[in-house]
Amino acid sequence: MNTRISSASAEDGTVRVILITGYGFNCEAESAYAWRLAGAQPELVHFHDLLDVPHRLHDYDILMFIGGFSFGDHMGSGHVMASRIRHRLRDHLERFIHEGKLILGVCNGFQIMAKLGLVPGLDGDYFTPRIALAPNDVGTFRNLWVTLRFEPSSPCVFTRGLDRMDLPVRHGEGKVFTLDRAVLDRMEEAGCVVCRYVDPDTGEPTLRYPANPNGSLRAIAGVCDPTGRLFGLMPHPEAYLHPDQHPLAVRQRLEGTLPSRGAGLAIFENGVRFCRASALAVRGQPA
Repeated sequence: MNTRISSASAEDGTVRVILITGYGFNCEAESAYAWRLAGAQPELVHFHDLLDVPHRLHDYDILMFIGGFSFGDHMGSGHVMASRIRHRLRDHLERFIHEGKLILGVCNGFQIMAKLGLVPGLDGDYFTPRIALAPNDVGTFRNLWVTLRFEPSSPCVFTRGLDRMDLPVRHGEGKVFTLDRAVLDRMEEAGCVVCRYVDPDTGEPTLRYPANPNGSLRAIAGVCDPTGRLFGLMPHPEAYLHPDQHPLAVRQRLEGTLPSRGAGLAIFENGVRFCRASALAVRGQPA
């Protein structure tokens, strides 16, 4: 597969990120802030404007589907947005992927990616859905913090070097689900299972609420494609960029364990680092 990164990144080291906004998305401010902290240049682009000029997508190195409630979650979370993308942007999105660029989807963005088929993207087929994000087992919207464990065998470029991380979840439909358990087996074999909900005390994957807030099969919280360049997850890394955002920040400060920054920032930094390294490779320089 072609791994060329866009000329914008290759020329001056600037990593450009497009964040699609509008029609019910509501995490654009914190998502753009996360990318700026990570050293990238984010741009907010309304979905309607992108449909008017679809080739604009190729001016960027990273595409982010942000959190929110696209099209009011009508017909299921992410369904309408995925349908519009499939019919209006498929060719451009396929080109974007095959040029070796990155896609990150958080919460509603993960739902959109799953409904499109971008993740898990088995066999290089990015437009056949294999998994769904079903309603939470508890039957209601959940807003709480969870602990994730990242799988070291996953090729996901966004999670390289990460072990465990606390992040908040805010969703009513976050259960990773499929009727075909063979799909889950293939995802495991290909390293497409990036992170799992774990018991914060034992560090082991769990199906028990509230550590697993939705009942996801095999405790799956995030999924990538086999290349590791397309990544979707339900928890919100953009909501933990500073240490004081953690619900136990006061206790951590008193105990002397307060980190210097929020753990979620590492996911964005990894994306920027990958693009810069790839751009240097294109220019024939050591990464």
